[in-house]
Amino acid sequence: VQLQASGGGSVQTGDSLRLSCAAVGLAFKSYAMAWFRQAPGKEREFVAGVNWSGVFTYYSDSVKGRFIISRDNAGEMVFLQMNRLKPEDSAIYSCAAVRTSSTVLPDTPTNFNYWGQGTQVTVSS
Repeated sequence: VQLQASGGGSVQTGDSLRLSCAAVGLAFKSYAMAWFRQAPGKEREFVAGVNWSGVFTYYSDSVKGRFIISRDNAGEMVFLQMNRLKPEDSAIYSCAAVRTSSTVLPDTPTNFNYWGQGTQVTVSS
């Protein structure tokens, strides 16, 4: 199984970025997907999650209203549209998969089965 994240970069405050994560070798529709981020010196934190069907989405308070998570089950990909970026959004963003059919997603990293390699997002003021 591989989760291949891409789309990071260096932008300025207020800009947008779209992250993508391609799943390879995964029974994609059996998994809920999420994005986490980790900034230097900080713990990994949950950013957004989407259930297997794409109907139910969840966001951390810090990104709610600015970020949108979505998934394409046919293409086996998950996306994170990040709008109105702030310097505090700077981090390495990783996608993760957890095998569950529930509409309620975990937000703790240890609950997730597979992880991507991460993509760097840097937002300058």
